Amino acid sequence: MKEIIAIVRMNKTGATKKALVEAGVAGFTAFKVEGRGKIVTNPTLILERKKELLLMAGEDQTGEAEKLITDFLVGTSLFPRRLFTILAHDDEVSKIVDAIIQANKTCNNVGDGKIFVLPVMDAIRVRTGETGESAV
Repeated sequence: MKEIIAIVRMNKTGATKKALVEAGVAGFTAFKVEGRGKIVTNPTLILERKKELLLMAGEDQTGEAEKLITDFLVGTSLFPRRLFTILAHDDEVSKIVDAIIQANKTCNNVGDGKIFVLPVMDAIRVRTGETGESAV
């Protein structure tokens, strides 16, 4: 038995839910969370990315977009994400992980999310008292 934890972009929540259902996942839990990934330290990359993001933001009279982008690039902001937890039988893990990847991979190169697979010692179904694999 494994627990799969997937942290994805908020705008990929629907696609992730659909992918999990299509992969045959019996159930999952989703939480709204905030976080951030690894900070880029290369000044040239930061400047290039800032220019790209400012172009995407469009005209901004208040300077708010530039502040948000700068905070993002220097690592002072946390960003909304969705965290999914899924319990799975060992033989289903790769299919589920592949489904999550396909639903969340973009051409942005960064920020698409993370997936963690952890061992589960036991599971208990509250309603029936079943334990182990049969409780999943």
